[in-house]
Amino acid sequence: MRINFHGAAHTVTGSQHLLEINGKKLLLDCGLYQGRRADTYERNMKFRYSPRDVDAVILSHAHIDHSGNLPNLVKQGYENYIYATHATADLAGLMLADSGHIQEADAQFVNRKRAERGEPPVEPLYTKEDAEAVVAMFAGRSYEEAFEPIPGVIARFHEAGHILGSASISLEIEEKGRKIRFWFSGDIGRYKLPLLRDPVLPTETDYMIMESTYGDKSHNDPELAYAEFRDVVKRTVERGGKVIVPAFAVGRTQELVYNLNQMMFHNGVPRVPVYVDSPLAVNATDIFKRHLECFDDETAKFVAEARHPALDFKMLTYTRSVDESKALNERADPMIIISASGMAESGRILHHIKNNIENPKNTICIVSWQAPYTLGRRLADREKEVRIYGETYKRKCEIATIGGLSAHAGQNLLVKYATGVKGSVKDIFLVHGEEKQAKTLKGLLKEQKMDRVHYPGLHETVNL
Repeated sequence: MRINFHGAAHTVTGSQHLLEINGKKLLLDCGLYQGRRADTYERNMKFRYSPRDVDAVILSHAHIDHSGNLPNLVKQGYENYIYATHATADLAGLMLADSGHIQEADAQFVNRKRAERGEPPVEPLYTKEDAEAVVAMFAGRSYEEAFEPIPGVIARFHEAGHILGSASISLEIEEKGRKIRFWFSGDIGRYKLPLLRDPVLPTETDYMIMESTYGDKSHNDPELAYAEFRDVVKRTVERGGKVIVPAFAVGRTQELVYNLNQMMFHNGVPRVPVYVDSPLAVNATDIFKRHLECFDDETAKFVAEARHPALDFKMLTYTRSVDESKALNERADPMIIISASGMAESGRILHHIKNNIENPKNTICIVSWQAPYTLGRRLADREKEVRIYGETYKRKCEIATIGGLSAHAGQNLLVKYATGVKGSVKDIFLVHGEEKQAKTLKGLLKEQKMDRVHYPGLHETVNL
């Protein structure tokens, strides 16, 4: 058996791990590498193996850094099943189509600049049509259901608690009379996250590929984040203002909606209109509603008490049209608007920010990590002026930042996750983490007498 680490090695994106077992090739994830434009196109377009030779793909979850290069894989000759949980298959289909649209738009933008310089045009990484071709290849499976992706391998999905449908993957492998227990963590979630069940931790395994995103940092309790968000909403509404929230369309938006549902039901905040203004978020929420099997017991109990769905309540409106979105900025009454993108770089959120940033009654609420040089980061840094669509706006509104909402396990849970297999594991391979984070985690595991922990490089191959 051989592992080839073709992505998420020494970085946090582009998850792609190729296993060679019994003369067959099994690919775990096929994500987009996300980084500087000059690096990403070439790296995502060219595989270090022939897609035609891959015998099966197993997808841990729908996030683009894990699923986003599937259209290229298929376009370049892959023609077998893509195994995923039922919720992941539905969500990935939606997100890949959106990604294809973005790839086309990005190519159009780049080509306008290239034309000005007399340079030939570039092709998009893939198109929306390419992305839609992937959907027919999904083979949905339930959590804990055994299936055989390639001969000699029995696979199962286990709850990862990261986003809807997310899973870790266990493999029972028989090769040349040898039996191997293998575990791929995917992205590990957290305890007590809204809506979702807690992650299942591994117990008995021989080899494990494990994420290390927050290997150097533990998170605040999600209940503290809930209280912070509640206080922001309460004080803004009481002074007659609007709360504007840039939020990722899948996962974060649904968590915030559920939190607001609870706050208003339990009278934690005044009942004011709540708008989800993002076509992708609206469509993603429809998928969340179809997969109640992924929700935790606490959510089921709340739904029974409140007598309405977790992601629908009286004060909530999902806006679909541009006209509905524009109308929100013509109103002065208190309200909450949740809109994409999560780093305020594109989409309808830009219009809501520019129309509300100069009113001291309002609050822009930052609920996730913001990359350097993005509008979201400039807001989080409380810059006095920002530029939006080429115009300068003075920041007079409140800026609130809410920590503790990450859907990734923090350091404490990562250590617990790894030490759960201490008695059986022969090797652990840390992926999906920058060097500082992974090496910090590796050091902590060494303190636990776990010495066989590795941080493989990109395209490194390991024989087991």
